[in-house]
Amino acid sequence: MTRELRIILFDLDETLYPPSAGLMECIHRRMDQWIVSHLKIPPQEAPILRQRLYRQYGTSMSGLLAEYHIDPDDFLHYVHDFDPATRLRPNPTLAQALSHIPLQRVIFTNGTRAHAQRVLKALELSALFERIIDVVDVGYVSKPNPTAYHRAMALLDASPQSCILVEDSVRNLLPAGAMGMVTVLVGETPDPRVMYHLRDVAEIADLVNHLIR
Repeated sequence: MTRELRIILFDLDETLYPPSAGLMECIHRRMDQWIVSHLKIPPQEAPILRQRLYRQYGTSMSGLLAEYHIDPDDFLHYVHDFDPATRLRPNPTLAQALSHIPLQRVIFTNGTRAHAQRVLKALELSALFERIIDVVDVGYVSKPNPTAYHRAMALLDASPQSCILVEDSVRNLLPAGAMGMVTVLVGETPDPRVMYHLRDVAEIADLVNHLIR
C-alpha cells in the first residue's frame, strides 16, 4: 500500500466489545428516561422519538440539540452514568493484538471520555490507547457528521490518508472513506462500501501489519 499510515482510530461501543454485552441497551434505556424526564413526553413515546432522531440526524443527541436545544453535558452525563464493568470482562486476546499494532492508537467516540475510560478499564485496554477523542472534543458534533472527522483530524494534526478507522457502523465509516481514510468494519455482515471487514476486532493486528508491509 502506497500511503503512509500512522494513526489507527477505534470506535468504542460495540466495536471493542460485541453487541451482546448489552451496553447500548443500557444507554438507550437511559436516553429514554432522560427524554421522558426533561421533555415531559409519555414513556411509550420516548423510544419512538429517540429512533426518529437517530435516523434523521445521525445520533439521537444531534437531533435533541437541533430540535430541543438541550444541554448536551447533562444528557451525556446521564446516559453514560452506569458501570460497564457489570457487563464487560477483560479481553487479553484483543490486548495482545493492539500491542502489536505499530501505529498511534486512538479512541474516537460519540460518547464521553469518562465512559470510554470506564469501558477501557473494564476491558483492561487502558494502557494500549494513547488518546481519547470524545464528542465534547469535537464540539458536540457526532459521527457520521463529516465535521466530527475533520475536527478529529485537526486535533491529531493528521491527514485522513494517514489514518485507519475501525467501526461497527457502516454509516460512520462512509464519511471517513470519502475523506480518504482506510475503513474497517467490525461485525458479522460485510459491506461492499467499506474497504475491509473483520468478524472479530482482535483480527485487526494482522490486517494492519499487512497494510504497512
